[in-house]
Amino acid sequence: MSDVTKIMPFINGSYVESKTTKYTEAYNPSTGEVTAMVPCCTEEEVETAIASAKAAFPGWSSTPVIRRVQILYKVRELIIEHMDELTELVARENGKNWSEAQGDVLKAKEGTEHAISAPNLMKGESLMDASSGYDTVLYHEPLGVFAGIVPYNFPAMIPMGWMIPTCIATGNTIVVKASSFTPRTVLRMVELYKEAGLPDGVINILTCSRVEAEIFLKHPDIKGVSFVGSTSVGLHIYTTAAANGKRVQALCEAKNHALVLNDAAINRTAAGIVNSAFGCAGQRCMALPTIVVQEDIADELVDAIKRIANGLKVGPAYDKSTALGPVVNAAQKESVSNWIQKGIDEGATVVLDGRDIVVEGFEKGFYLGPTILDHVTDEMTVGTNEIFGPVLCIKRVKTFEEGLALMNANPFANGSVIYTQSGYYSREFMRHTDGGMVGINVGIPVPVGMFPFSGHKNSFFGDLHCLGKDGYRFYTETKVVTTHWFDEHEAKQTKTSTWDGTI
Repeated sequence: MSDVTKIMPFINGSYVESKTTKYTEAYNPSTGEVTAMVPCCTEEEVETAIASAKAAFPGWSSTPVIRRVQILYKVRELIIEHMDELTELVARENGKNWSEAQGDVLKAKEGTEHAISAPNLMKGESLMDASSGYDTVLYHEPLGVFAGIVPYNFPAMIPMGWMIPTCIATGNTIVVKASSFTPRTVLRMVELYKEAGLPDGVINILTCSRVEAEIFLKHPDIKGVSFVGSTSVGLHIYTTAAANGKRVQALCEAKNHALVLNDAAINRTAAGIVNSAFGCAGQRCMALPTIVVQEDIADELVDAIKRIANGLKVGPAYDKSTALGPVVNAAQKESVSNWIQKGIDEGATVVLDGRDIVVEGFEKGFYLGPTILDHVTDEMTVGTNEIFGPVLCIKRVKTFEEGLALMNANPFANGSVIYTQSGYYSREFMRHTDGGMVGINVGIPVPVGMFPFSGHKNSFFGDLHCLGKDGYRFYTETKVVTTHWFDEHEAKQTKTSTWDGTI
């Protein structure tokens, strides 16, 4: 146990030892070894973090936006400087293979670069002589303290790409509840913010349970909550925080589908599907866990997917030759394994079963090989619910229209993909799919940071998505100022119109 790290929350610019008696074990998924003891911070410590963010807000919000983003410039350079260190940290605590872990960090850098655009994106609007002699100016202003609640699957991108950069660039401060499974990446990255010159209290990081996190949803000093996680929790956060007058963006579960038409390029499509379904061990809300394929090419496509999937090297995340790393912990491995069995029990045909895979030298790691279930129907829960593991479900249809209707019947609508060489069907799909992020021959249609991460239906609750212009609107409120200066004649008048001249 001498190599086990005791995690501490980062509050008001420094690490503080939690007074809690409750700790969660965090693992190296590749070995199954405990690597950290993670505190369930007390309610008092959550209150302290909020108070720290509140105290930092007046000074930070009055710092000119140009100076705020200069700190983010430095953060960007530090992320690049520490790229390999951060990549290995993600791989060791989350289980992504090296390339995927590096992508996680690069997406945090991308979110930082987008936030550096704050001087342009925060610019307001103005109109001279909106009414005769009256000028109107609109400003975008920060609100105060925000809360971020993040999952384990992207420990760099979500807190340090989606939430923190835009939040603080716009002049707000934040308290982030990191995942107890993967807290070390965000804590290391907040050290880079401190090194870049960020004032104490602007960012606060802690770990706690849902009980303590409930404080964020009702606390009078919290102005908004950004959440990524399950739909049941997201809906609770949305309804509770909104009822308490807070802004909410809740990014939730998904069951993304791809429609594969007869004219699709089979081998390239199969390669894209394997990457999208099994990348990050399926632990991403933009994974592609389900394909809907026209019957005429279904057997050929399934054979091609199986062939490519069989060639994936399963191994430790930090081995650069690994294609498929482990899932995050034993509980997640068991959950995914149970879903596979449920699919079999419901009547799916097993094309590939990854439950019994063993990685030599890493027998205690949380490994699952790629799994393919064919002839899945919407009556099967495995074809409708999010599994969050390296499992691909295959549904067969006769026509484009049948496939589109089947996809739109799903309660989730994060991503939606079509593989085809037909411009007509691509356009029809783009116009009529319920998915908020659409890929045309793109298996993971995650937009770059200047566009919003725009899930729909039960994949998102709120009005403004993260990133893009939506992100800036979420973290700011508008103030409209109307100005009128009296000439000598008007200054002597004793009456004015009902609308004070603004009509």
